[in-house]
Amino acid sequence: MAAGNPNDGPRGMMPTVMWATVIAAVVGFAAVYVTLGRPDNALRQPSPAQGEQARPAAPPSGQGSHPLSRGQMAAFVFKKTPEELGEVKFQDGTGTERTLAQWHGKVVLLNLWATWCAPCRKEMPALDRLQKELGSDSFEVVAISVDRTGLPGARKFLEETKVESLALYVDPTARLATTLRAVGLPATLLLDRQGREIGRLLGPAEWDSEDAKRLIRSALE
Repeated sequence: MAAGNPNDGPRGMMPTVMWATVIAAVVGFAAVYVTLGRPDNALRQPSPAQGEQARPAAPPSGQGSHPLSRGQMAAFVFKKTPEELGEVKFQDGTGTERTLAQWHGKVVLLNLWATWCAPCRKEMPALDRLQKELGSDSFEVVAISVDRTGLPGARKFLEETKVESLALYVDPTARLATTLRAVGLPATLLLDRQGREIGRLLGPAEWDSEDAKRLIRSALE
């Protein structure tokens, strides 16, 4: 009877199994490296066929997409088309009811503020300077207090912030911010001569800056 081969049997199979395991590990590592390795290992997207017309880029939209939405006005968001606001009611400094319809024919910067709003206090002097410089038969800053302190509280606020050129307007019901969908204060809307909203900026801004004046003048053209 022939002697058994030392490589036969379970013990003899061990080197073969080990080699198979090593080879599988190497192949697996290579696959992972190609998939997750450096960017130059990634598959390149095929370039468009010669003569094929590239798709036009989508038009810009939203915050900062307009050429005038820059610098101090970077947060100003233009409407796709001017938007009707409906009837907006408030009171002047004598308690007489006013509506925005009375400003038709003028470009209006409509600012909503409140006596308890610290950012409103910070930006109010800039709005006052803007009105002093650009206010005319064609443009007006209409700043409306939208808290329940009414005329007394609003008048005191304007005195404390040393406002000289802005008229006093209030909404003692405090509903105007909701009506105009202002999610916070201050909120400032730019309106065209038909009383339609061109766009808005939420939060304080330097409204007497060159960026802001450029925006206002574009609406006046």
